[in-house]
Amino acid sequence: MIEIFLATLNPMLMLFLCMVVGFVLCKTRILPENAGKVMAKLETWVFCPALSFYTMARYCTIQNIGTYTINMVISAFGVAMALAIALPLSTLFVKDKVYERKVYQYALTFANSGYVGDPVVQALFGDIGLSYYKMYTLPISLVIYSWGINALVPKVDRKSGNQLKNLLNAPMVAMLLGVMVGLFGGGELLLGAEGSLSFFGSTLNGFKACMGPVAMLLAGFTVARYDIIKMLKNKKVYIATTLRLIIIPAIIITGTFGVKELIVVILGVEINHFILFLVFFSVGTPLGLNTVIFPEAFGGDPSTGASMVMISHTLCVISIPLMYALMCVVFGQPIIPMM
Repeated sequence: MIEIFLATLNPMLMLFLCMVVGFVLCKTRILPENAGKVMAKLETWVFCPALSFYTMARYCTIQNIGTYTINMVISAFGVAMALAIALPLSTLFVKDKVYERKVYQYALTFANSGYVGDPVVQALFGDIGLSYYKMYTLPISLVIYSWGINALVPKVDRKSGNQLKNLLNAPMVAMLLGVMVGLFGGGELLLGAEGSLSFFGSTLNGFKACMGPVAMLLAGFTVARYDIIKMLKNKKVYIATTLRLIIIPAIIITGTFGVKELIVVILGVEINHFILFLVFFSVGTPLGLNTVIFPEAFGGDPSTGASMVMISHTLCVISIPLMYALMCVVFGQPIIPMM
């Protein structure tokens, strides 16, 4: 268990150090104030789409689509569970302030499954494991960019047609294009062989390696713009973080295990235990940056979201390796399904 904990701690410490660097760069004003917006655009338009396209084009094949489909069905069940937990819990945190309550709804429903989950899954399981993870989180992304983003935008700023626009974001489009290339067998032709990448494959490979570090630089840069003492004094955020990092993941993993065993009994379909680890990294990662970005963009109070980002991204350095090690003890070491 100690070896597993330390192996998982290594990528978490790397990401945390990137967040500290981002914090220092902002506080010392080495980078200009608009650097956060630049990093956010690089993540949205370059690094995340590169990772999504590369992974799907390489590994989303006809042979694997059956496993991916089962995973996405289970993912949809996990999203439903998360919503069922988050909606009533949010009313306990905030009773009167409707918009702040929606921030808690979003935070308790969605973890930072992309900017933190993707690099950690890739570090632990490689590109093949990441391909399973990306397809597993597809239903989560659909709900984030429809109901989730809609919840964070005040009613006065909502426009008809925005939900479709949110869904057609760069990472989602890149992922769907990658799926099409992979299903039609063009992945190796476009990207090159595993050990001998084409110029296009090498370019995407370099871009996707930047996603995790730049995301955490952005997290540190964003948090540094707010009052640290005030953020640390927000007691409700510590409760929300405990729910986000430990309690909600434990509930959803247990529920998924029950559904998995039910499918075996009713349909006779055996599902690899690896699905439980996909569940964990999609729901056990920290609270995302959207709880800061959208309140700030639409005139809301971003201090609650900033507290969530800082506290959860700090504590997840220990919680993720610990929870992962405990899961390995309970369920055994994860074995990636053969492709």
